[in-house]
Amino acid sequence: MYYGMRLTPVWPKMKAVAPSLPHDVEVMGDFLPPSVRLAPLAVPTLVLGGEKSPAALREAARAAADAVPGTQLRMLEGQSHNVSVEVLAPVLVDHFGSQNRVR
Repeated sequence: MYYGMRLTPVWPKMKAVAPSLPHDVEVMGDFLPPSVRLAPLAVPTLVLGGEKSPAALREAARAAADAVPGTQLRMLEGQSHNVSVEVLAPVLVDHFGSQNRVR
């Protein structure tokens, strides 16, 4: 499926954890978050996703954001599941900085 991954430096580590994949799939199921468990959260919450991530991951981010009252959902432009630190850092600084201003 992703032949190019075999050429990356992390391939040996990924191959080593491959036996856990059936369990991971069973646990993750449809990738949707446990909305009932998220609903009681009462802290300012930021849910991030990459706009180029697979559809299942984008849907999971939206579902998590919908489940937690007052959540801010940010889909990061041009990002996949592997978000660039250069893109992520300013979003986190903005979010956590704004939390300090609210108090």
